[in-house]
Formats: sequence, C-alpha cells, structure tokens
Amino acid sequence: MSELSQAKILGGVGSLLMLLSFVPTVGGLLGIVGFVLVLIAVKYVSDVVGDRAIFNNMLISVILGIVGIVVGLVVGVISFFTVFGRVVGMPSDFSEWFGPSQVSPESIVGLLIGVILGLVVIWVFYIISAIFLRKSFTAISSRLNVKLFGTAALLYLIGAALLIVLVGFVILLVALILQTIAFFSIPETPPQQTTISQPM
Repeated sequence: MSELSQAKILGGVGSLLMLLSFVPTVGGLLGIVGFVLVLIAVKYVSDVVGDRAIFNNMLISVILGIVGIVVGLVVGVISFFTVFGRVVGMPSDFSEWFGPSQVSPESIVGLLIGVILGLVVIWVFYIISAIFLRKSFTAISSRLNVKLFGTAALLYLIGAALLIVLVGFVILLVALILQTIAFFSIPETPPQQTTISQPM
C-alpha cells in the first residue's frame, strides 16, 4: 500500500473519529485518536510530495492550539485562586471558599474577568493555529489537486475567527466534514505537476 493510500485511510478515519468527539464518555478519547491519525496522514502526504512545510505548518498549528488551551486554562485558574484566595486566604477547609459570607460582588466580577481573559487567550491562539493549518491544507490542495482541502482550510480560519460569537462552532463542524471528504478523495498517486516551458 502506497503512502498516499495510507494517508487517505488514516486521514479519513481520523477525521471521522474527530467528528465523534461529542459522543458522551468516549468522545474525547476518539477525538484524540482521530487527531493523531490525521497528523500522521499529513506527514505521509508531506513526504510523498516532498514538501516538508506541509507537515511543519500542521505541527506548528497543533502546538499553538495546545499552548493556547494550556495558557488560557492557567489564566483562568490563577484568576480563581487569586480572587478567592484574597477573599478568604488559604483555608485548610476549601468549603470555606464558597460560603455565602465570603464571596463579594467584586470577587465574582474579578473571577468573570479572569475567565473571559482566559477564553480570549485561547481564541487568539486558535486563530493563529488556524492560519498555519490553512497553510498546510492549502499546500495539500495544490499538490494533490484536491480542492476540498483548500475549502476546509478557509472554513477553519473563518470558524476560528467567529468562535467569539458561537456561530464559529457550526462553521468548524462543516470544515471538519469537508476535511473528512477531502482525505477520502486523495488519489492513489500524486498528480503530475505541470510545468510551463519558458520561451527561448
């Protein structure tokens, strides 16, 4: 089996598993496995067409997405501990943190600001991640002549930008569906790249 055939199967199955991320209990695990399969598929495509930038951009996209989530969560957690730690100190009984007399309106506002700041950080990182993802998928679209990769890449970027108004989730879902179809549309062999001869 050629590497493109493997990429077709791994990428298609991986994308399908990513679509199952919302299944209760096992959805998260299926999503992670699918994501890894897609990453391997992109590596195969990158090797076949001889364009390392395809995989490198995808890898950068993944790293930025993970870093964004981690940094956003850290900001949110720090805000939580800062707000409630300032109100009640560091008690041995954590239930004291949630006593009705301990939480002031100012504390709630401070916590909300921290949570919003964490979400904004994740959002910004996700947009930058989508930019690198688009570079990778656009290159795949050009090298394999599978235009759906380019369409999915554009929708990923638009969806990431619109996450702040929630409609982005729907666009990202559509992008993932197109990504699934795109991987299953990969040819068995790379198309011949046409070259235009220069006039003498």
